[in-house]
Amino acid sequence: MLFFRRSWRHAEVLLVGAILAPGQRTVSSTLRVAGLSQERRFVNYHRVLGHAAWSGRAATRALLELLLDAFLPAGPVLLGLDDTIERRRGMRISAKGIYRDSVRSSHGHFVKTGGLRWLSLMLLVPIPWAGRVWALPFLTALAPSERPCRERGLRHKKLTDWGRQLVLQARR
Repeated sequence: MLFFRRSWRHAEVLLVGAILAPGQRTVSSTLRVAGLSQERRFVNYHRVLGHAAWSGRAATRALLELLLDAFLPAGPVLLGLDDTIERRRGMRISAKGIYRDSVRSSHGHFVKTGGLRWLSLMLLVPIPWAGRVWALPFLTALAPSERPCRERGLRHKKLTDWGRQLVLQARR
């Protein structure tokens, strides 16, 4: 089960609103697009992803099945991995680290940035009308740096370990 019934009603509105919302996709903008800007219990929509009971693993499975049915009904499955840094600051963000910014760096110029490192597993599919292969993400994991792991007493995993774990999850 992906969502419980009460959570699903709110998640459904947020999903449709996120698809239709122009610009930044915040909870407020999705409610505005869905015609619920005057909703009295708007806090329930803010709680959907943070506090509501739902299964990320079930969501990943459902999304992967939909992607495979739509784009690869038969044939080999090709997966790709990519990491991205979400630039976040603040005292309450505990998993942040300092990483090499691959977008702003070059061979001769090294740029560091702080934030959260996310590792995404993507389905690589050829899109005929685009004339190229698209990477469609379906599973994402936070890969914290060494410092937050040490502070929490956890074993630090390298990106390759995270990648292997994501591929094993997809295989299951």
